[in-house]
Amino acid sequence: MTKPEAVTFKQLRALGAVAACGSITQAAEALGLTPPAVHTQLRLLEENFASKLLHRSASGGAQLTRQGQTVLSAAQVIEATLASCAGHVRALNSGMEGLVVLGIVSTGKYFAPALVARLQAVYPKIEVQMKVGNRDSVVAWLQNGSIDMAIMGRPPRSPAVSSLPLGPHPHVLIAPPDHPLAGPGMVPPDALMNETFLAREEGSGTRILMVRYLDRVGQGTTYKIVEIGTNETIKQAVIAGLGIALISRHTVTEELRAGRLVELNIEGLPIVRQWFLLHRSDVELSAASQRVQRFIADQNGAFLPV
Repeated sequence: MTKPEAVTFKQLRALGAVAACGSITQAAEALGLTPPAVHTQLRLLEENFASKLLHRSASGGAQLTRQGQTVLSAAQVIEATLASCAGHVRALNSGMEGLVVLGIVSTGKYFAPALVARLQAVYPKIEVQMKVGNRDSVVAWLQNGSIDMAIMGRPPRSPAVSSLPLGPHPHVLIAPPDHPLAGPGMVPPDALMNETFLAREEGSGTRILMVRYLDRVGQGTTYKIVEIGTNETIKQAVIAGLGIALISRHTVTEELRAGRLVELNIEGLPIVRQWFLLHRSDVELSAASQRVQRFIADQNGAFLPV
């Protein structure tokens, strides 16, 4: 009865040494063992496979049987697999290989893919997965550990995080080019109170910023908010004349450049915040995550839209 589960590396290496050297005596010298020790390993191997693996000659030589060749082929595959495994482990230990899950707030999706593309060109064996959501979602992912790091604006109070500033994050009021408030002159903030504001859902960092700004400049004046689910839809709605919006300038770079949207010249705007790369301070980053963190930090915000 074969017992492959009882096979050891010592037994397989003894067989390989005999195949390479042609005799048990020479195999023992190559392995730094005594001939009886090698003989014992070969006997156990034959017992485990319930088969004769060697032809031994009277002169002391030894050749593998067809069964022995089959076992040797498997041993060579095992050795190669272990060598490859060791290489992968070294790469993981050094951060040259691994999986990193990066949370991105919705506004960041306009530059994050290009950043990840740069990263993977430099470190092709580090797989970076992006999870995109609003601020509340990204904070929840940090809390439950489903992401390793996050790119977002103001760091949350909970969970406790360590953060690195990446670069400025300006927020502007956008309108269609023919809007009455569009133009080179400075518009007083109280002129905004009769406008319809298009905003993301509750929990969006941009919406929080907009409400704080309007509450401050309006000094208690009520204003109309229409909730719209995505930045892309907000942009199209503003272009169509349905309202104006406070939005990250990084989401409307192309539309402003093409003249499909304009930035209103309002006192107190743009509101400039910071982008941060952050992770939970109570969770140690993997070596791959540390390498990704250093790469992003070393970019000094060069990946942000101009």
